[in-house]
Amino acid sequence: AMSSATPGRPARRDRLAARLMLAQVLVIASGAVTLLVTAVLVAPALFSNHLARAGVDDPEAVGHAEEAFADAFGVALAVGSLMSLTAAGLVSWFLVRRLSRPIEQLAVAADAIAAGGSSVTVPDEGFSAEMRQLSSSFAGMAHQLADVDASRARMLADLSHELRTPLATLQAYLQGMQDGVVPLTEESWTTAQEQIDRLRRLSTDVRDVAQAQEHALDLDPQPVDVRDLAASAVALVEPRASSREVSIDLQLEDRPCIAVVDRDRMGQVLANLLDNAIRHTPHAGRVDVVVSGRPDATTVTVSDTGEGIAPGELDAIFERFHRSDTSRTRDGSGSGLGLTIARAIVADHGGRLDATSPG
Repeated sequence: AMSSATPGRPARRDRLAARLMLAQVLVIASGAVTLLVTAVLVAPALFSNHLARAGVDDPEAVGHAEEAFADAFGVALAVGSLMSLTAAGLVSWFLVRRLSRPIEQLAVAADAIAAGGSSVTVPDEGFSAEMRQLSSSFAGMAHQLADVDASRARMLADLSHELRTPLATLQAYLQGMQDGVVPLTEESWTTAQEQIDRLRRLSTDVRDVAQAQEHALDLDPQPVDVRDLAASAVALVEPRASSREVSIDLQLEDRPCIAVVDRDRMGQVLANLLDNAIRHTPHAGRVDVVVSGRPDATTVTVSDTGEGIAPGELDAIFERFHRSDTSRTRDGSGSGLGLTIARAIVADHGGRLDATSPG
């Protein structure tokens, strides 16, 4: 034998509505049988008892009364049972449909998501507060999955674009070395090594930004004095700043500025901000780092004496692989992911990372 069912959906007899309706029918039938048995056992004997107490002892009168009672009782019981069963069936069907329909729609939406669909319809109303909460949570999950898929698709496209330049440079140098066009000098080896370092840095940054934007970072928040974090970050970049003749001015509060953060990740944020500032600051320029504390928050401000950022690019600089005008960039060492990673890490800490510039 072969049963027919829609692919990906349960057979009609196995669906929730059918099973719930069957359960309701069994409950109603059990109640009806109990009512009939009780009525048949109790009502005639009770009627005969009342006749006897009323002094009716004529056998013909008693028989006629009992026959009339049995006919009336039978008709009333049959009509009442039919009406009550019909009403109970209709109410049960209505309740079953109200309960099962959103669940069936959620099941269809789940199948669509599992099949790779990004646009699904989720019921926005339910039989109870729990069903509405379930629908709302499922809709949020569906939107989040769609955003993750779209983000990954953009990430792959951007990554493919970013890999072309270092790979093309390496291929050209290796091919030139093989053909004898490019001499095996320290400069050629340095160029090849720089491209390899760029690929390694790019792969690390892509992993970090994917984890940060999907809130998958393994954070270990601890109470930390932000002044110490800023001082450590400045100490790490000072050699590079000195080599470019860029001075760093660190201004700290007199009192502790305690924040509950992951020391390593927040140090990574400050390192990214300082690296970005130094990269866009001309020789003999200056980078200012100011740590200020309030009862409810601690702010770290990193500013530089570079050429500034156009107003239309202030939000774009936090996008993946965004780079400002190359004429402003003093070197090509950035992956275009540093500020994206920094903002995502700060957001995971419940903070905010913004950029301002006079233009």
